[in-house]
Amino acid sequence: MSHVFPVAVSLAAVLAGAAVWAPPALAQDTAKTAAKKYSDEDLRRFARAYVDFHRLKNDYDERIKKMQNVKDRENLRREGDAKASEVLQKQGYTLDSYSKTFAVVNNNEQLRKKTLKYIEEERKTS
Repeated sequence: MSHVFPVAVSLAAVLAGAAVWAPPALAQDTAKTAAKKYSDEDLRRFARAYVDFHRLKNDYDERIKKMQNVKDRENLRREGDAKASEVLQKQGYTLDSYSKTFAVVNNNEQLRKKTLKYIEEERKTS
């Protein structure tokens, strides 16, 4: 079974300024078309999803770490996965569409800078 939270580990890299590697042709194509595909509202929506997702992830990670019983940890992880899907759906994303948007944003400097600005704004207001 695939979990939502392990994917989040790689998502945190964007805040550290790390770029996810992509083949040069894909990165160039993405850079050329990404700005056209994503409006400011799309990026703001992504930022809201990102902030909400990571708040939930951090909460569940802490709770999971404190659990001694393996079965209880797995149950809590499943609960967290379901809630994470709900958080993403609230902003119009599936895990797949969220991951794809993340990859595009992370591989385009202009979109990455804008999105990081929106993420910081979202953190201050929510």
